[in-house]
Amino acid sequence: MTTQSPAQSRFSRLLLTGAAGGLGKVLRESLRPYADVIRLSDIAPMAPATGPHEEVVPCDLSDKAAVHALVDGVDAILHFGGVSVERPFEEILGANISGTFHIYEAARLHGVKRVVFASSNHVIGFYKQDQTLDALSPRRPDGYYGLSKSYGEDMASFYFDRYGIETVSIRIGSSFPEPQNRRMMSTWLSFDDLTQLIEKSLFSADVGHTVVYGVSDNAQVWWDNRYAAHLGFNAKDSSEVFRDKVEAQPPVAADDPAAIYQGGAFVAAGPFE
Repeated sequence: MTTQSPAQSRFSRLLLTGAAGGLGKVLRESLRPYADVIRLSDIAPMAPATGPHEEVVPCDLSDKAAVHALVDGVDAILHFGGVSVERPFEEILGANISGTFHIYEAARLHGVKRVVFASSNHVIGFYKQDQTLDALSPRRPDGYYGLSKSYGEDMASFYFDRYGIETVSIRIGSSFPEPQNRRMMSTWLSFDDLTQLIEKSLFSADVGHTVVYGVSDNAQVWWDNRYAAHLGFNAKDSSEVFRDKVEAQPPVAADDPAAIYQGGAFVAAGPFE
């Protein structure tokens, strides 16, 4: 495997899990400048490789042996795979919990020293929208999905402390082409800002385990990235350009979780009986 210094600007081979997902499809294109080859993986169908710069490798993250084979030969991992919505715990367990463990164990065994972990705002979803948080604020997951991302952050911390594997955990807000509702006016992360944040996460030196909120330069935000300043991330986009469109939507009831909690509707999803 090629040894890669985070100070350099290109890897030999990057692994992107969750490549068939909404953000995976975006990153499949936007990450091309950062690696000679991007290995794309998911359990869902993916488009075939478009050239020698891509490798398409299906993998079930709950399959330990398959994940170990997947990680062999890569220099860094972008771990975006897993269930991305609130679901029963049993559905979350395989990909999000066992799968994250398998990724880090494979990284340890294959000498991978840099991971970018797609965490989520749902690790702090039970905070109210009038509160401002930073990376040291205690986590308050809003569901099984949020719990799995909180577990992933602990996994990242543990593997840095014990094995020196560095991780940037990105607590992604709402990354879509444009904000879809009033809550997303605060949580929106543009695709360009996401790509810039991943670039900083891959190539910044000495990140240890860094937690950063993935959010654009919106007029009203709930998150303070002071403890991730060493990444040099400076969002360029803002949800303000969509304000008139969003404000034209019917108002949200005052007792709607989407108007109260940072995690929005996730705080009320389930129980799944």
